[in-house]
Amino acid sequence: MTGRVTLVGAGPGDAGLLTLRGLRALQQADVIVADRLGARAVLEQLAAEGVELTADVVDVGKLPGHHKVPQDGINALLVQEALAGRNVVRLKGGDPFVLGRGREEQLHCESAGIPVEVVAGVTSAISVPAAAGIPVTHRGVATSFTVVSAHDQIQHLPGGSDHTVILLMGVNTLGHSAHVLAAGERGADCPVAIVEDGYGERQRVTIGTLGTIAHLAAARQVRSPAVVIVGDVVRLASTGSATQEIGSLSLSKGWTDALLTLSSL
Repeated sequence: MTGRVTLVGAGPGDAGLLTLRGLRALQQADVIVADRLGARAVLEQLAAEGVELTADVVDVGKLPGHHKVPQDGINALLVQEALAGRNVVRLKGGDPFVLGRGREEQLHCESAGIPVEVVAGVTSAISVPAAAGIPVTHRGVATSFTVVSAHDQIQHLPGGSDHTVILLMGVNTLGHSAHVLAAGERGADCPVAIVEDGYGERQRVTIGTLGTIAHLAAARQVRSPAVVIVGDVVRLASTGSATQEIGSLSLSKGWTDALLTLSSL
């Protein structure tokens, strides 16, 4: 008897942001094929909170520049386990259909006659900026946003600083991305924030402009996982969300107070 595959979005890495439907899928699974980002953290948190999962866990996590299990191998593993009659959960960071190759995995399984259910997750593109008090849209500031992989061509992204750009997987190419975006309508003074390890113990926010952010990130040794937010909404960032580093940027009074505090350290 053929099993089934459920693609579950783990969210940004906080078990509290896992959907109830996703949790039920994990509890019913025979095997969990888990990503590194978001997924493993959620499994660890659930275990720490006493949530018992009986499934075997297969780690297929990817590191920058190194894929523990290549995508073709993941696809084959899902089919193999389902054809063996097992209930398989493919646990993916964020949302499976937001730069997560979820539809590719779904199509591959369906081509082998395996039924696939998709359980949406909370995408880091929106939730991680929110953890730093940064909305992706705000009345009178920005009414639209674009989510893009920083590995893609970004020179044709629409709008100026009133159109929010969210870059995923953008740390290694930050200097190039900032240069390309600054050359357009946004300009070098457009605000930028980098939120590292959103919802994690090492959450940290670095704020600057397109003209300064690469230097600030290098000075602070910014590391993945991180989400980069470009646009005027960055001025709304919460001063209490994490340890902050302020570049030369005109901000609200709350940010001015934070800058004074940092300057006195």
